[in-house]
Amino acid sequence: MTSGTTARARATAVSALLASSLLLVPLAGTAAAHPARVSPAVSAPDAAGFDATPLERALAEVPDGDVSAALIRVGGKGRWSGSAGVRDLRTGAPALSHARFRAGSTTKVVTAAVVLQLVAEKRVGLDAPVSRYLPDLLPPSFTEPPTVRQLLTYTSGLRPGASLGSTTEEMYAHRFETLTPDEVVAASVAQGPAHDPGDHQVYGNIHYTVLGMLIEKVTGDSYEHQAAVRVFRPLGMRHTGFPGGPDPRIHGPHNRAYTDIGARTTDVTEWNMSDRWAAGDMISTTADLERLVFGVFGGKVVPPSLLDQMLTVPDVDGATYGMALERFVIDGREIWGKTGSRPGYHTVLGATRDLSRTVVYSVNAKSAREDGFPLVQRFALPAFAS
Repeated sequence: MTSGTTARARATAVSALLASSLLLVPLAGTAAAHPARVSPAVSAPDAAGFDATPLERALAEVPDGDVSAALIRVGGKGRWSGSAGVRDLRTGAPALSHARFRAGSTTKVVTAAVVLQLVAEKRVGLDAPVSRYLPDLLPPSFTEPPTVRQLLTYTSGLRPGASLGSTTEEMYAHRFETLTPDEVVAASVAQGPAHDPGDHQVYGNIHYTVLGMLIEKVTGDSYEHQAAVRVFRPLGMRHTGFPGGPDPRIHGPHNRAYTDIGARTTDVTEWNMSDRWAAGDMISTTADLERLVFGVFGGKVVPPSLLDQMLTVPDVDGATYGMALERFVIDGREIWGKTGSRPGYHTVLGATRDLSRTVVYSVNAKSAREDGFPLVQRFALPAFAS
């Protein structure tokens, strides 16, 4: 058992106590039907060539029936930031521009960076089978184990693992329960492979949950500590980290998150996300995620030669992802980005390869776990239009 697994076991032991104490606090209620709209807080662009007007217009519409708060940062050639909305629908207090939030699957960028550092140190081989590092992971039904590269590029063939529900409504009923990463992966591999490794690209958390286990096995350390010492601390991401195991709270300043459960607007801020772990349990701020973008694309946490491989889409029909990040072409401009979606929280980070334009946002939206493109179109794409 690794030190990370031991720590998770200790944390799980207190989860029932945390859950029982939080259940004494009403988490659902009818929010204000028409929260007061506060003028957006925005900065003036500091360089020519970036027109912030579309983003300022988008912020001026917040809050609305879906979005309660929005925080945006634009960087590169032209810097700008803005925030709008409310911190809490009950009080109508203005949104905090420095709020911490659930960053969801943007966590995968950190996990990929840590793995690629281990590759650079020759402690992990990109094209080595994962069974070299986790020999007890796969049952005999896996005649061809996936490689580390295939895990990074979502082409491993692993099926989704155990979950606490497929919809927000189903998951909400289990929001204080704990499903460990080991349980998630065991349920996945018990089903056998979905396809031969490398044949198809299928985005999912399972690939990065296994990579978190690989990091712990190779380093003999917890995934969380490796992320901190290899990525967060070197980049000055002082407000980024992971909850203590099943702790459902966001510690520090944060804006409340909401979604509709049935026909009722429900506060979903407190939620045990530990089953997402190395695939999606990170808590961060927009300023810290901007540091992550510049650190990764600037070669500060991933060596340049491996960064080129990180930003290469595998030769698989329909593939759009490299390692963690997805490739888009907007008005002829290549952009690499990653979304993160948790109940009530939608996060985006994106950049051009040369860092001439970056964008990071956190949006508190009821629709956060639905098709995220309308939110991206509203709060991110305008940053790449000029």
